[in-house]
Amino acid sequence: MLSDFEFICHWYHLQSPQLMSDVLQIELRNVYDRRKSIEQKYGVPLETVDARIPRIPTATKPERFNLGILNGKVIVFSDAHFWPGIRTTAYNGLIWAINNTPDLKCVINNGDSFDGASISRYPRIGWDKTPSLLDELKVNQLMLGEIEDESKKVNKNVKLIWPLGNHDARFETRLAANAPQYENINGFSLKDHFPEWIGCWSVWINDKTIVKHRFKGGIHATHNNTLNSGVSIVTGHLHSLKVTPFDDYNGTRYGVDTGTLA
Repeated sequence: MLSDFEFICHWYHLQSPQLMSDVLQIELRNVYDRRKSIEQKYGVPLETVDARIPRIPTATKPERFNLGILNGKVIVFSDAHFWPGIRTTAYNGLIWAINNTPDLKCVINNGDSFDGASISRYPRIGWDKTPSLLDELKVNQLMLGEIEDESKKVNKNVKLIWPLGNHDARFETRLAANAPQYENINGFSLKDHFPEWIGCWSVWINDKTIVKHRFKGGIHATHNNTLNSGVSIVTGHLHSLKVTPFDDYNGTRYGVDTGTLA
């Protein structure tokens, strides 16, 4: 087993996936996987000696965002499913909470503020009406824009982070399946329309607290989330507001479901 540092050192010396595989006795596929993982984790390009070999670009959306907060307050909301013309009491409560948190460090939109009803994999129910993609984008820009403005009034350096939810993923999933030739063109990724928000899959507030859209499912999800992750974990997805404490010999940690803003 090589540490990341040892792998990088060997790579700079050999500069070839095939040589890495031959010299270190590692499956070639595993070399490529490890290389991609290290490039994403550290932002270090591991180039080959032959520049003619085409590279598949690594994902632009970081899998994990490390916030590194030891003291301070973070506000997390999820599952807004914004539709035109609807402003919920819970949304007003979020704006109130932002305005009344003077040491606010970060606001996390923990997935599914975009609904994607018109591009759902589920069939239409009767003659029900759903907003267009353009209408959904506009209302998300309006509502998330208000959250941006109110947050920056409290702290101009506040971080705005958006772990992707399964409904958010509909935007790019439909395009990837039906128009893959448009990959990496501006506007074909959801994050292109929300430049103030940092996209990721999970947020590590510190090494004891994680925020991500979903982990385990079912009515006991909050219990199973913290049991299986070994840390306090904040999720959404289930629209079931609750907090479950969990005790073991390492102390007390919590499974949190932020319910729904819709």
